[in-house]
Amino acid sequence: MVRAGAVGTHLPASGLDIFGDLRKMNKRQLYYQVLNFAMIVSSALMIWKGLIVLTGSESPIVVVLRDNGDIKFLTKGDNNEVDDRGLYKEGQNWLEKKDVVGRARGFLPYVGMVTIIMNDYPKFKYALLAVMGAYVLLKRES
Repeated sequence: MVRAGAVGTHLPASGLDIFGDLRKMNKRQLYYQVLNFAMIVSSALMIWKGLIVLTGSESPIVVVLRDNGDIKFLTKGDNNEVDDRGLYKEGQNWLEKKDVVGRARGFLPYVGMVTIIMNDYPKFKYALLAVMGAYVLLKRES
């Protein structure tokens, strides 16, 4: 039993003691975890670049909100400060399905909500990335 206020005693380590776990690792384990994290990040980037090559598009995956079944688009070029409404015909604020030349290759409902939530709440995005990074770095092989 640990007495409070006793000199030289420590409270039991919690499961969230990140720096304590890092100190317990030897250099080889730490290097392995950092390399494992780097492999995960580079794999995600390779998958993204592969999708760009396969689809021939700079944005191979996009999120489209469908409230009532009417599909409308607002486009914006990658290097433009504003949207492309100035290029639409006069009085047109949105593109409709008939205005789009292209084809959807897949449809995954509700998966894009993750992207929307992370864009709307950037602190959540950074917290989630920090937790995932800490998990990968601190996860030990059994």
